[in-house]
Amino acid sequence: MPEDHPSQTSSTLLGRLRRDPRDQAAWNDFVARYQPRILDWCRRWGLQESDAQDVTQAVLLKLSRSMATFVYDRSRSFRGWLKTIAHHAWRDLVAERKRAGVGSGDSRMSELLENIQAGDGLVQQLEEEFRRELLDEAMARVRPRVAPRTWDAFRLTALEGSSGAAAAAQLQMKVAQVYVAKSEVKMMIREEVRRLEGAH
Repeated sequence: MPEDHPSQTSSTLLGRLRRDPRDQAAWNDFVARYQPRILDWCRRWGLQESDAQDVTQAVLLKLSRSMATFVYDRSRSFRGWLKTIAHHAWRDLVAERKRAGVGSGDSRMSELLENIQAGDGLVQQLEEEFRRELLDEAMARVRPRVAPRTWDAFRLTALEGSSGAAAAAQLQMKVAQVYVAKSEVKMMIREEVRRLEGAH
């Protein structure tokens, strides 16, 4: 069976888990695919390694119990849903630490404990981060499909904020060519983001 692109959710894998949540091979595949991602989110949210491992295990345990009833909707983001589950587990840990008056000993955790009430904004942050991941993935897919100078025109003007004239001088292109290249790459990236959104 061909492997799905790593950034895509395997609907076949989710289907196997739904049919038989005790399918050990499917569960091993699921853990191999998503455990590193959950761990990475936990680390980015400032958890020490042992706490990140604990939260990841809690999320995987919760998923193992819910997979029998989980229905994958291809029009929605599975990774976004998974990240929300991980975020709730992270928030539960931080809230529990706050109630118990326990910190991890580092200033990052102290900040997280201080800001737990501001958790509403985190869901929006998660969505923004997910959008950035999609955009990065789309750009990585588009870049090899365009000429290096076309990509550089896009990069200089759209990503680095150079003026059309400055980019044209640097790339020895006409200003109009720079804007055409920028527009062409942006359109390709938008199309790729739409495709990726449909695949998650």
